[in-house]
Amino acid sequence: MANTPQSKKRARQSETRFAINKMRRSRIRTFLRKVEEAIASGDKDAAAAALRAAQPELMRGVTKGVVHKNTAARKMSRLASRVKAIN
Repeated sequence: MANTPQSKKRARQSETRFAINKMRRSRIRTFLRKVEEAIASGDKDAAAAALRAAQPELMRGVTKGVVHKNTAARKMSRLASRVKAIN
């Protein structure tokens, strides 16, 4: 348990950051899920639109430190290739 005032404050800040990061992760996952669903439905236009909406959200996660840069790049690349493969 935190004893000093500084460690108590850091514990409070940590809880706040955790809640914010959890929200951001959840939001990113929602956008990615929408892309997955559009791909599964086979609608190329909807999938491309969902991918365009998901990209800035994923990159925002990178700048905020929620997602690693290479992880985001890998996800975008794989999703883009799957959207492109829809006939």
